[in-house]
Amino acid sequence: MTSHHGGPTGGPWPHPVIRLPHEQEIFARGRGVQDHIADAITAFAGSIAFVYVHIVWFAGWILINEGLFGQAAVFDPFPFGLLTMIVSLEAIFLSTFVMVSQNRQATRDTIRADLNFEASVRSEVWSTNLGRALGLDPEEIERQTQELIATSRAKINNKMGRPQA
Repeated sequence: MTSHHGGPTGGPWPHPVIRLPHEQEIFARGRGVQDHIADAITAFAGSIAFVYVHIVWFAGWILINEGLFGQAAVFDPFPFGLLTMIVSLEAIFLSTFVMVSQNRQATRDTIRADLNFEASVRSEVWSTNLGRALGLDPEEIERQTQELIATSRAKINNKMGRPQA
């Protein structure tokens, strides 16, 4: 048995020949200043602080424009047309920032899926070659694997009330 710090001969483990890039590294290469700004805005817009800021803002706006501080302070009388326009513009921009962030997340998910696929293919090739080296029959192992997958899918479908395929 080998130790965590040594290879089979007791020496250090060799560095891996193949290393898949990490999804975050690939994704970070394509991000610019605009992406960081959009993410910061989206993160703030999805926070409870955003809600509190808007509660204070709307309450203040309404109180001022209902004459709480005198008629001289009123700048947007009921029905608050200016407030309505500002909130509409804010909604347009926020929805755009959210869509930009969602598109970027979809790109990130695609990168992650591609890397997972590559890792799976590598694992399959290594497993097949190791199995052959150990004298195992790849077809028999695949048959057993397919049976296990079918059994697992049937159990999931039963639990979810789906018809059997």
